[in-house]
Amino acid sequence: MTPRPTTAEQLEPPLHFDALLTPHRSLSRKGFLILMSAVIAVNFAGGLVFLLKGAWPVFGFCGLDVALVYWAFRANYRAARAHETIQLSDDELRVRRVDQKGRARAWSFQPYWVRLELIEHPDETKDVYLVSHGKALEIAHQLSPDERIDFARALNGALRDLRNGVFRKDT
Repeated sequence: MTPRPTTAEQLEPPLHFDALLTPHRSLSRKGFLILMSAVIAVNFAGGLVFLLKGAWPVFGFCGLDVALVYWAFRANYRAARAHETIQLSDDELRVRRVDQKGRARAWSFQPYWVRLELIEHPDETKDVYLVSHGKALEIAHQLSPDERIDFARALNGALRDLRNGVFRKDT
């Protein structure tokens, strides 16, 4: 069971913790252009060899191969638009998730009641949950297992500091 979604707006400063989590993409736009140029060149050369030997249908399938590789990379880049923000203010911990189509959802927690759980599985995977009032929300699912541990430590530290009054202003 997950907490009830709230409005999708982000919190206003001052923030004690503000993280933007995005899926990792190691291939830059320039790298993509270089890779696609190489795929096109190899497929064109291979297709041309078959075309000159009389096997002309292979040339068309080489073009189809290029189109499928391009489509797969474009789908991957579209999926990379998804992101998650976790923000902590004096009165609220808000998780805001935006999917690849731009649809946003947000969940709100009272920072003094929420606790963070890091669940380690035998297969080396780790899950991070925010738990409050018997409800749980998985966060940071796009991070690697080691990054999840670091993220959980940082967020847990910010929550602990808030509860201990580290962020209070002197009056």
